[in-house]
Amino acid sequence: GGPGGDGYAPQRPAPDWRRRIKWTAISVVTVLVVTTVGTYFWADSKLNRDVDLSKVIERPEKGEGTNYLIVGSDSREGLSAEDKKNLHTGSADGKRTDSMMILHTGDNGPTLISLPRDSNVEIPSFVGSESGKTYPATGRQVKLNAAYAEDGPELLVRTVEFNTGLHIDHYVEIGFAGFANIVDAVGGVEMDIPQDIKDTKSGADLKKGKQTLNGEEALAFVRTRYALAGSDLDRTKNQQKFLSALANQVATPGTVLNPFKLYPTMGAGLDSLIVDKEMGLFDLADMFWSMKGVSGGEGTSMNMPIAGSTGGNLLWDKAKVKQLVSQLNNDEKVTVKGN
Repeated sequence: GGPGGDGYAPQRPAPDWRRRIKWTAISVVTVLVVTTVGTYFWADSKLNRDVDLSKVIERPEKGEGTNYLIVGSDSREGLSAEDKKNLHTGSADGKRTDSMMILHTGDNGPTLISLPRDSNVEIPSFVGSESGKTYPATGRQVKLNAAYAEDGPELLVRTVEFNTGLHIDHYVEIGFAGFANIVDAVGGVEMDIPQDIKDTKSGADLKKGKQTLNGEEALAFVRTRYALAGSDLDRTKNQQKFLSALANQVATPGTVLNPFKLYPTMGAGLDSLIVDKEMGLFDLADMFWSMKGVSGGEGTSMNMPIAGSTGGNLLWDKAKVKQLVSQLNNDEKVTVKGN
């Protein structure tokens, strides 16, 4: 008792609070860790790792930095008959590539290079992805998207590597269905449309100026080519502009910090991706931030340098492509200008 007892009484709650704070902190951290780990495994399991790059033969040596081949395909998986009608995708069986880009990430900021689908390329010897049979080279010249139509991602990678000399580290394909879903999940994407666009083929019916596009309109915009003087090069520029705007919108605190937006967006995005077997979530994050970087002006976006055409196919400027590939391989600043 005595004074000691009185002196002790007021201090009693202190250890209690400390304990409470400690246990609250431990609980919060535990919930965060469990959520983060859970989200990681959930997201990781959603990736469709269907592309086996070990089937690609005679590959160029790996350079500095990382090269992603990003392909937009008109895969209609996950689309109902009504979706197909609304999204004007048609119902062609099989898949075609609608856009192809190489994204290089390295020490000098990211570089995004659009490969027009009408690019004139030579089909090299390759191993059939299903048959395992070797098909010798015959010197065939085709449009780049014909390589994909003939034997899918593996032959596309082989053809791009053979015609550029650039080693492709990762393959990422996004289907139309997922594309429209991602746009809707983030609540639409704001775009400045360069001109009135009316295109019955892609379903685009847009007025010039700033506006928020929903999934359906966005899909029509990136697919339209007839309304824009029919040029594939104009279209690739639109696709780059749009992807940048989408990346910017996804990477806002409003999306990232809001679980009701974040999970549907990630779910829609990951579901619609087809990637190579070695692709991890960190590679995907690197790709995504780099695309955001390109749009933020920290990187460069360009079309493959073109030097004329042959029979409707665009011929690459061989000297410029060689210089470009050398700069990418050595991770130097890209000084080559595209079309």
